[in-house]
Amino acid sequence: MADIRFCPHCGSKVSANKIDGESRLCCESESCNYVFWNNPTPIVGAIVELGNEIVLVQNNGWPEGMFGLVSGFLEAGETPDDCVLREVKEELGLEGRIESFIGYYSFLEMNQLILAFHVKAQGDITIGDEIADIKKVSPEKLKPWPFGTGPAVRDWLENRGN
Repeated sequence: MADIRFCPHCGSKVSANKIDGESRLCCESESCNYVFWNNPTPIVGAIVELGNEIVLVQNNGWPEGMFGLVSGFLEAGETPDDCVLREVKEELGLEGRIESFIGYYSFLEMNQLILAFHVKAQGDITIGDEIADIKKVSPEKLKPWPFGTGPAVRDWLENRGN
């Protein structure tokens, strides 16, 4: 359960209550109906194709040698399509065009819902502030990983050329 002690609406204490069989944090004030639902956060992920290679990124703070897809949080008022193209621009400095929507994937460990896209990009890479390093891989050498955006890579590889 989340470490929330006070209601973000009125400042009263919150406590666990059963709602629809689930334990939820609820405001203790009778005049406030706040419930912390702990809904998943939507994020986007992009398989970025530049020329004949896929660009993988290593985010700041990730372990050495760990690379993944360009990804980021969907912002208020933003469509997933706009978000994924913004993230490609922010993280790699590339202009992109969405080729396809790959699918949606639950990333339960991070309480996220990933919306994954295949994006063809053009331009010269300029690494953004959130990125420590990049790696280019041919699609034939790209190997999916078992968590996060890895299942999207698996599905994209399986359906490539169909």
